[in-house]
Amino acid sequence: MQIPFTSKKQGGFFSFNKQIKILLMTNGTILAATAMLGPIYALFVEKIGGSILDTSYAFCTYAFAAAVTTLISGRYVDKLKENELVLVCGYLIIGMAFFGYLFVNSIWGLLIVQVLIGFGEAIYAPAFDALYSKHLDGRQAGREWGAWESIYYFMISFGAITGGFLVVTFGFSTMFIIMGCLCFLSALYIFRLPRKVL
Repeated sequence: MQIPFTSKKQGGFFSFNKQIKILLMTNGTILAATAMLGPIYALFVEKIGGSILDTSYAFCTYAFAAAVTTLISGRYVDKLKENELVLVCGYLIIGMAFFGYLFVNSIWGLLIVQVLIGFGEAIYAPAFDALYSKHLDGRQAGREWGAWESIYYFMISFGAITGGFLVVTFGFSTMFIIMGCLCFLSALYIFRLPRKVL
């Protein structure tokens, strides 16, 4: 059931309904965690003995796994009553994959982690889109989708600089732990919400 928009103000973030705010904040956390590795991904691949071509293989593996899984998960999202639990599942898989980076010491290990991340993103993305669409206010759907797009870029910006700082200061392992913990925190927050909230 769509939650009606309660404010007549066309203000900023605080004018959105509770559900949209929750989805923006929790998904923004996932986006920031993912962006931490993005700009320095090739350096990590090189650190484990890989080449530029191996970096391409790894990214290709992630994207292919996500594409195939999205086709499957998208078909089931519409049949499920509690899409928020699918969201939780996807966030947990991504978090576990980020922790998996701690044990990667070969290209084959990296490919396995990439497949897990692809699965996690493909599982949560259709559920997120369905939930977000469900709670949109028809009178400001453009603003609410615009807010998500804005959060996406803000979190990439924040994650990129934070990831670089963490690796330079503490190393890759610390960054991977923080990435995984951020995913788990988002998953736990959504899981602990009363079922009728989302």
